[in-house]
Amino acid sequence: MSEARNRRRGRGGGGAARRAERGAVSFETAKFIKRNIPNFEVLNEEALEIIEYNADTVLEEIGVNFVDNPAALERWREAGADVDGERVRIPRGLARKLCSTAPSEFTQHARNPEKSVVVGGKNLVLAPVYGPPFVRDVSGGRRYATMDDFNKFVKLAYMSKWLHHSGGTVCEPTDIPVNKRHLDMLMAHMTLSDKPFMGSVTEPSRAQDSVDMCGILFGEEFVQQNTVMTSLTNINSPMTFDDVMMGSLEVYAANNQACIISPFIVGGAMAPVSVAGTLTQVLAEVLAGVAYNQLVRPGAPAIFGAFVSSIDMNSGAPTFGTPEASLVTYGAGQLARRLNLPYRSAGSFCGSKLPDAQAAYETANSLNMGLLAGVNFMLHACGWLEGGLVADFEKFVMDADQLGTLHGLAGGVSAGEEAQAMDAIREVGPGGHYLGCAHTQAHFKSAFWKSDLLDYKPFETWEEEGARDTRTLASNRVEKLLGDYQKPALDAGIEEALNAYVAQKKEAMPDAFM
Repeated sequence: MSEARNRRRGRGGGGAARRAERGAVSFETAKFIKRNIPNFEVLNEEALEIIEYNADTVLEEIGVNFVDNPAALERWREAGADVDGERVRIPRGLARKLCSTAPSEFTQHARNPEKSVVVGGKNLVLAPVYGPPFVRDVSGGRRYATMDDFNKFVKLAYMSKWLHHSGGTVCEPTDIPVNKRHLDMLMAHMTLSDKPFMGSVTEPSRAQDSVDMCGILFGEEFVQQNTVMTSLTNINSPMTFDDVMMGSLEVYAANNQACIISPFIVGGAMAPVSVAGTLTQVLAEVLAGVAYNQLVRPGAPAIFGAFVSSIDMNSGAPTFGTPEASLVTYGAGQLARRLNLPYRSAGSFCGSKLPDAQAAYETANSLNMGLLAGVNFMLHACGWLEGGLVADFEKFVMDADQLGTLHGLAGGVSAGEEAQAMDAIREVGPGGHYLGCAHTQAHFKSAFWKSDLLDYKPFETWEEEGARDTRTLASNRVEKLLGDYQKPALDAGIEEALNAYVAQKKEAMPDAFM
């Protein structure tokens, strides 16, 4: 059966796909970013060695907690760790040795092979916001998210040129029972888009549902031999690994699917206020998490994660786009590369309540930081608002448009013969202009990155068109993208099997909203 599914996958939907292609609205999806610029490094060799030494000391002397997970404790005991109750103390060097079996890069396959991504190396994969319970738009204001909102975000991600990934819980659809909403979210990613996506982590059985549904979409054998999902495993900082997150990690690792091992840190509350102290804790937590991932299945793909913000010491609220968070992000990138692991961090972070100037400043700082820090997988790359509590439709398309600048910056500077433009300089000479010269005519369509959203028209034209601000332009673009959206073709038998799986799972359990 799995081979038949793989053959269906290879045909890409057959005649239905070809008919859909003929009638589809044309739009472009950029390939994942390949960096041609150096990473920005803030730590010298001495500082790196100090942080690495201190992280091993934390694991050996203080240890980490694995809560309500006897199987994890037994795995650690067999690996040579000192297990005392739920506290696991890891001998110096053991975690690093275990981490060495994780791949330095891996391919996450999409159902459309042209949209598969490579995570690691000099690559950067951009994925949308993850996890907000609220949504906001210019017409409806701030409200609890619904499944209809979720579907719209998946469609926007599919239509966004610079986004490489469909993401996971782009918003939390609160109108669907907690124990069933993961099924609807997975269906949306699998059927409304053909980009890569993330699996559920809110309960181990839901992680297994994610694997089983991928078996229908890609073929069971293909799933076991390849990575088709990425998942987010947050560590309860400081140094606590709960049974829910670890249970989901165990499912994904056992099935060869990628896990982002990511401390969730607000500096000053969940980690020390100093950059070096926070980096020590981040490294210790990631070492323990990736090592455990490899105890479950050596060679399973794992990503070094670092979600870091600072704190406003007056209100206690997290802050974003700050220099301290940037320094931690840059330093964590260096530590990840020394472990030879792919790196996840950064995003369109801001604390603003609206997509305003504060949101723009903080988001720009956070996105550029991620590019320069050497991030390989950027979750929350667009749509983040209000410290991650809100997924905003207008900000989603604002951010998605600005991701194009990351592609441009990552390309670096070419010094080839054509880029030297000596013929153009000779042709124009002193006092001339380049608008009509042969070199400009040959390259003007692709020479500069062009926004699909921002307004560069003369004042008089802008005023005649209604003096629209960026949020208004973004609202119009949301409407246009959703209006142009057409569902990508999917083999009818696969979609029918997915629907049957979801229906059977839902019928087998009562609704639960807690």
